[in-house]
Amino acid sequence: MTPRIVAVCRSGKHRFSKQPCSDIHVIAGLGVEGDAHAGAHVQHLSRVRADPTQPNLRQVHLIHQELFAELATKGFDLRPGDLGENITTLGIDLLGLSRDSMLHLGGEVVLRVTGLRNPCAQIDAFAPGLLREVAFKTSQGIIRKAGIMAIVERGGLLKPGDLITVEQPAGPHIALERV
Repeated sequence: MTPRIVAVCRSGKHRFSKQPCSDIHVIAGLGVEGDAHAGAHVQHLSRVRADPTQPNLRQVHLIHQELFAELATKGFDLRPGDLGENITTLGIDLLGLSRDSMLHLGGEVVLRVTGLRNPCAQIDAFAPGLLREVAFKTSQGIIRKAGIMAIVERGGLLKPGDLITVEQPAGPHIALERV
């Protein structure tokens, strides 16, 4: 299956879910135009309170559609945007990417992968019991499955159906950590 975008979403307000839309415009160094999390410096409210001068490594949030299918078998009915992602993908192992992988989306957009989304208790407020499905301990440590974060290297317009290609960074694979 050729990796592609299933849905694009944004929200101008700091709320848990984002609304699907026909397209989004991403801006280099900032994120999704009109989204509350766009900016060169951190926009997530808890991080702003800690240090508003931190660079924003969470400009764009991506989740794989395959996670929604997996969670549906456990009784969770999730749609694109429900978990706050900007881009829902299909056919790509987002969680298995190396840090600094470049995602080429559509004809012009390039995102650089910065790390894993760190799911928080708001997920359980949205759907009780969901947090333990997307963040849990194993003998190898904490597994986080709620998507990845990226920054915009080259902006442009994105829409459902746009294709995605991955450019792995030179050197050894660097597993994603929470950002």
